[in-house]
Amino acid sequence: MKRLIVTAILLLATPVFGGGHVSSAGADLINKEGAVIGMATLQKGSKGVLIYVKVSGLTPGKHGLHLHSHGNCDPDTGFKSAKGHVGKVEGTHGLLNPEGPEPGDLPNIFIGTDGTGEMEAYTTFVSIDGAENALLDEDGSTLVIHEMADDHVSQPIGAAGGRVACGTIVAR
Repeated sequence: MKRLIVTAILLLATPVFGGGHVSSAGADLINKEGAVIGMATLQKGSKGVLIYVKVSGLTPGKHGLHLHSHGNCDPDTGFKSAKGHVGKVEGTHGLLNPEGPEPGDLPNIFIGTDGTGEMEAYTTFVSIDGAENALLDEDGSTLVIHEMADDHVSQPIGAAGGRVACGTIVAR
């Protein structure tokens, strides 16, 4: 009986811990006050991940958007608890960097005059689970929105400024 229970637990845990079976994930995006201001969905593709983000309550204009390496969005740290980018390699930040990009680099999100924005992007540099740069690895991952646009070249974060929103990515 114990063997059956352990086997069942292992089978249930496999999709979350690198078995390659999770096909979608998501995140509730919070602001520095801890209020939910948006959401993200991540869908496994044949060779990457399709990311959709919808958010409100931000200042109009472009904002940097990155995948960060730790699944912790503590507003009290200014979201520094999310650590650096997924797959961070010094000097390689930026979609336009000849030495890059890093796996955590994404296009900017555009916020309208009403404070809302949405975007969709596809990246082949990460996976949801089970492969290199997996978002659902042991320490998790986050989606972070920065206060300014990412210029896609400057080091280390494209001159995108502070972190204004964060969402911990979880299997869905």
